[in-house]
Amino acid sequence: MDLKQIIKELSQKYYPEILDIRRHIHKNPELSFEEFNTSKYICSKLDEYHIPYRAGYVKTGIIGTIKGKNPNKKVIALRADMDALPIIEDENNPIKSCNKGVMHACGHDAHSASLLGTAKILNELKDQWEGTILLIFQPGEEKFPGGAKLLMEEGALDNPKPEIIIGQHVLPDMETGHVGFKEGMYMASGDEIYLTIKGKGGHAAMPHILNDNVLIAANIIVSMQQIVSRMVPANIPTVLSFGKVIADGATNIIPEKVEIAGTLRTMNEEWRAKIKTQIRKIATEMAQSMGATCEVKINDGYPVVTNHIEITEKAYTAAQKFLGNERVHKMDIRMTAEDFGYYTQAYPCTFYRFGVQQANNFKTGGLHTPGFNLNESALETSVGLMAYIALDILGQ
Repeated sequence: MDLKQIIKELSQKYYPEILDIRRHIHKNPELSFEEFNTSKYICSKLDEYHIPYRAGYVKTGIIGTIKGKNPNKKVIALRADMDALPIIEDENNPIKSCNKGVMHACGHDAHSASLLGTAKILNELKDQWEGTILLIFQPGEEKFPGGAKLLMEEGALDNPKPEIIIGQHVLPDMETGHVGFKEGMYMASGDEIYLTIKGKGGHAAMPHILNDNVLIAANIIVSMQQIVSRMVPANIPTVLSFGKVIADGATNIIPEKVEIAGTLRTMNEEWRAKIKTQIRKIATEMAQSMGATCEVKINDGYPVVTNHIEITEKAYTAAQKFLGNERVHKMDIRMTAEDFGYYTQAYPCTFYRFGVQQANNFKTGGLHTPGFNLNESALETSVGLMAYIALDILGQ
């Protein structure tokens, strides 16, 4: 029996166990950098599988290690994130969070369960492959500054140092059993923009003796749109959006302070820096020209996720061999952000998607929404495929 068939049969065999793991993690979600019980649970499963690990990175992070024959030949790492989101789950979801106000609405429960299943298969087959495989169970993907960055800063991947890192993520609008890859730039950087306009407020009937801070804020928001439409090259995908404005006045009161918050997304690190310079310039000069001031705070978020072309092509080909050409797709860029981008800055990486769409038009829901509800049969695909890709790349 060839390796592909062995892995498929083991994925089917262990599917009920991985399903239970996913449901346990889903019912007991924990927020970013607070995944203490999740971490203990994952460690208990690694103990059960007799897989050694190092725990406690960034408090809850875990690095498991599986050594095949000739473990120094090549070292690769497989990554899953563990944290949940501050969302109240839809009461109609069949498997619900027991921690009200916290929900696995981005599929990290499936990622962690999948990596445990993959680890169990790889460990069972360790006499049949050469090299070392690291298992990264990462905290805090959803919260700045990102667990990936902090794990690397704490030296979690220094000894041994992986040559390649592979990650996967659920995709609710892709059919279950299908997967997607994108070489090169895949996901955008994500920065947080905070603007605070301050000036003389007062009675709205007398704007001539005041600074109309609401009008100033409106002018700044409109002027910011010129950055994308007139300053950034058209071939560089860029989004600058403002989703929060606090002007705590009244129908007849112009407030002394207006706060604006938004996000900057782009696929180019050079232009990312230039855009932030322009944001500061436009905001401060516009406010000054209208007699007020504007404080600008920009939180540098996650960098662009850039998939290594050669590694991604190898993973794409391996997926075709494992699933069949008709189930493997080329994807377009996404303007969402992921802290996996930090790994892609430091190592050759690939980050791909696996479909979790519900069958028969049953509602899957979107990521980061209360109604997100993945098709659990996708776990069989995610577990087996990651194991096969890892061994295929180790063998090359």
